[in-house]
Amino acid sequence: SVRICGDYKLTINQAAHIESYPLPKIEDLLSALAGGVAFTKLDLAQAYLQLPLSDSSKQYVTVNTHKGLFEFNRVPFGITSAPAIFQRCMDTLFQGSNGVIVYIDDILVTGKTIEEHLQNLEVVLSKLSEVGLKLKQQKCIFLAPEVEYLGYTITKEGIKPSASKVQAIQEAKTPTCLTELRAFLGMLNYYAKFLPNLSTLLAPLYKLLQKRTAWQWNTAQQNAFKQAKELLQQNSLLIHFDDSKPIILACDASPYGIGAVLSHKMSDGSERPISFASRSLTSAEKRYSQLDKEALAIVFGVKKFHSYIYGRKFVICSDHKPLSYLFNETKPVPVMASARLQRWALTLSTYQYSIKYKPGHELANADALSRLPRPVTTFSDHLPGELIQLINYLVPAPVTAGQIERETEKDPILGQVKRYVSMGQFPNTDDQRLQPYIRRFQELSLMHGCLLWGSRLIVPPSSRKLLLDYLHDTHDGSSRMKGLARGYMWWPGMDSDIENIVKHCEICQKVQAKPASAPPHCWNWPSQPWTRLHLDFAGPFLGHMYLVVVDACTKWIDVSMMSSITADSTIDKLYNIFASFGLPRTIVSDNGPTFTSEKFKKFCKENGIKHITSAPYHPQTNGLAERAVQTFKRSIVKIQGNSIQNRIQKFLFRYRITPHPVTNISPFEFLFNRKPRCQLDLMIPDVSIQVEKNQEAMVQKKKKQVCSFAIGDAVYVRDFSAKNTEWLPGKMEKSFVNMLII
Repeated sequence: SVRICGDYKLTINQAAHIESYPLPKIEDLLSALAGGVAFTKLDLAQAYLQLPLSDSSKQYVTVNTHKGLFEFNRVPFGITSAPAIFQRCMDTLFQGSNGVIVYIDDILVTGKTIEEHLQNLEVVLSKLSEVGLKLKQQKCIFLAPEVEYLGYTITKEGIKPSASKVQAIQEAKTPTCLTELRAFLGMLNYYAKFLPNLSTLLAPLYKLLQKRTAWQWNTAQQNAFKQAKELLQQNSLLIHFDDSKPIILACDASPYGIGAVLSHKMSDGSERPISFASRSLTSAEKRYSQLDKEALAIVFGVKKFHSYIYGRKFVICSDHKPLSYLFNETKPVPVMASARLQRWALTLSTYQYSIKYKPGHELANADALSRLPRPVTTFSDHLPGELIQLINYLVPAPVTAGQIERETEKDPILGQVKRYVSMGQFPNTDDQRLQPYIRRFQELSLMHGCLLWGSRLIVPPSSRKLLLDYLHDTHDGSSRMKGLARGYMWWPGMDSDIENIVKHCEICQKVQAKPASAPPHCWNWPSQPWTRLHLDFAGPFLGHMYLVVVDACTKWIDVSMMSSITADSTIDKLYNIFASFGLPRTIVSDNGPTFTSEKFKKFCKENGIKHITSAPYHPQTNGLAERAVQTFKRSIVKIQGNSIQNRIQKFLFRYRITPHPVTNISPFEFLFNRKPRCQLDLMIPDVSIQVEKNQEAMVQKKKKQVCSFAIGDAVYVRDFSAKNTEWLPGKMEKSFVNMLII
């Protein structure tokens, strides 16, 4: 038959209002077919041409033919809004009808029994007759056990790819350019829900789509092309989504991609897939730790199948056991978890799920790679004790600006970057090692031979290990190490390097804190430093007791070693602290006998200090002090030093100069309103050195000589007190040291 279409892309389509009514998602339509035993497919004859146009609109759809100008009386093909308008009309017509799905002019009718099917079909035909819509009999199929619909084969057992579409993909020729490759991937991705681990399989093909990648069709690409066709030929059957059956979401990650499988648990205990989903990892995501990749796979699966699982209970299955604790639906996320994991946990909190660990061999559909355990070699059993002790007490030498300058010049990559920054222009290059610097080119600068990104020094590879060891000298966590490092230095992948050094630190793993069992009590944040102090005793610990004082505003911590914890000793230590920082307005402590004694009450009253005690048997109400005690204990255990006092000083210094995650500023800088000087400052080029050089150069340029005189020399002098402008003759009688002679 002949179908007349107008070319309206430069006329009415640019001027007419675009109808915003959404077309239904195919997944939503197919999920409504669960339980159907037979299917009827109805096709409307010439779809849009059955919708009449208003008289005022006819003039705008005039077409010019060889027999003259003609106006359409009905909606023609070629109007941008026609599909949305037609879909809205069909949805309105069949609103409330059971067992009916409609995609524009394709109608599918089903029922859980033949009788129900016939009733639903009668309702559909009656409504079509009432509004005068006609069907194309040649394309209609009635009460069939299997029908082709929207590129899928629909049966009562489930759905599978259409045989004709699969044949077209099987007969596709090997791509010879990017356009042909994109066309092939587009056809294949339409059936991605049937193909497990598709992103991992197609990784060599997707690599050709990356920018600045030359077209090279090698063995890896040909194998991926062939295996993708074979995978589609397996003709996987996906069951219909059924709201009454338990839902399982299995997720897994590989070095190249992430995958998820949505399944139903059947009455016999087996799991039948509803849909597969996968995608390749971006270049940034490929650098994630395996924990983060596995977590990303869960978040991807939840978002991909949102329309199936939102508002319903479902089970997440992962072969990465730590995630069953991190994302546990009944426990809070550990406070030491990375910001990325905390953000993803917040996303998952909107769903009703439970998470379950399953070994990799039980996640065959989602598992993209076999996971072979790597042997771990330990050296502690083979080293003499004296050598171990020597390593413990090595103190890393600070990295100076001179070292950074020399190592930057020696490094082949940073040497190039330095020259390009000097020239003010980067050349066009595909070198991936230069890309991080090219992206930041406008923010790079040179200072005394050192490269800077903003105010942060770019550290050459040869110096990074030493600086990482310095940052982890007190065994802080990755968040605190990043906070300190970001104020001084940068290099590509610095955050990952910091996370890895913490992750592989044996000492840190042994004293890892347990996740918080309940959210901490929230106090009002004081507006000024040293307004409210939280006190607690730590110990007996390493043979001593300690008084721990923390400022609620700046998070400043003070630790005093105590010979006893009597009221007199405690008051004496507090007087020493207050002599440096002044008196606070409020002190918060527990209900220990020291703090509830009459002497301590009198001390607070005489100094105008309000004393608040925490709830009995609930130390969480003084959570700030409890947290400070935990931080102090864990750090002291990890820090190596000659004495307890030396380790305390080392801990306090590093803690006070490191930005706190709550305030984003170091306690020292917050309290004293100036940035503290530490060993990292030795890396930063000293401006005063250049100033002195400039001054020396200026003196040499003017060639001024300093006059020297001996006793008895004839000189001329001027007496400024007598307001005399003349120089008078005189004789040198006595010399004074360090006098300025003009």
